[in-house]
Amino acid sequence: MELETAVWIVISLIILYLVWETVSPILSPIIIAVTIVYIIYPLHERLSGRLGNRGSAFLLTAILTIVTFLFIIGFALWMNDIKHSLTDYLNAFFKWLLSFEFPPSTYELLQRLLEDIGRRVDEYVLGYTYSIPKLTLQAIVMLFVFYGALVNAKAIKVEVYSLLPAENRELAIKLLNSAANALHNLLRGWLTFSIIKGILLALAFYLFSLGDAGGSIAAGILTVLLELLPFLGGWVIWLAGALYLLETGSLGRALMMALYGIVFVSPGPDVVVKPRLGIERRVGVNALISLVGIFGGLVAFGLVGIIIGPVALSLLETLLEEWKKTRATGHNVQ
Repeated sequence: MELETAVWIVISLIILYLVWETVSPILSPIIIAVTIVYIIYPLHERLSGRLGNRGSAFLLTAILTIVTFLFIIGFALWMNDIKHSLTDYLNAFFKWLLSFEFPPSTYELLQRLLEDIGRRVDEYVLGYTYSIPKLTLQAIVMLFVFYGALVNAKAIKVEVYSLLPAENRELAIKLLNSAANALHNLLRGWLTFSIIKGILLALAFYLFSLGDAGGSIAAGILTVLLELLPFLGGWVIWLAGALYLLETGSLGRALMMALYGIVFVSPGPDVVVKPRLGIERRVGVNALISLVGIFGGLVAFGLVGIIIGPVALSLLETLLEEWKKTRATGHNVQ
């Protein structure tokens, strides 16, 4: 019996290894596809009432297909410009940040962070600029997974819950709920809202002639990244643009840029729109945990780490809370 169990364990490990080797090269597009499904699923449910499940999924997949291949075309045309502009913006931002008096350890940390970010931007660009076919293949995988996950979302949810262990089902459900809450706050809250801000800021940079297409997109990307920080935000970018216009003697354009930034980027949407959508900026320990999850995930897993990191820390927090309850119950019984 022990020999048979050992054989089945070995077979299972071999199967898991083969599955991992098969899936790992396309893991990023799979995660991105599932992420997009999670964000737009409420819209899919509304459309399903009119078009049916498959009709809604087909329509949303068609829209995503157009957006994806426009992205690939833009990537091929503007990526080098975006890289150089983003590097320049980051250097200027960190130069401004380092102008303040920080402790030596913090100053050294910021310098290392600047160097690491610049190196990783170069790695991402070089990794894809010379491999557009690879990027296209990943896009195709993402679209197929997106359609399949959207059509079968309810069945997948039922299947996941059916696989939960009977003995620790309550804990497993709490972990799933914790992951769902983290994804809800991160994706439907911060990420969607920040991307909209980034698009509006990029449009402003282009309309006010603060940069070409690549430079404007880079400003939008930096806006999204700055929205991660609890003490900064998109206002840093529009303020820099307004000050640049002021220095060049364009007072009217500078005032228009400032008004646009206040109303459409920050703090206008944070004061008016966020409370109505139930989006709250985290502070204190929660903000620190979010930052560690996002930046740690980014360093460890790349862009998809922005999703993996916070979810992983959220699951760890749930496990620690359950462990505390178990210990407290044990002490009370004794």
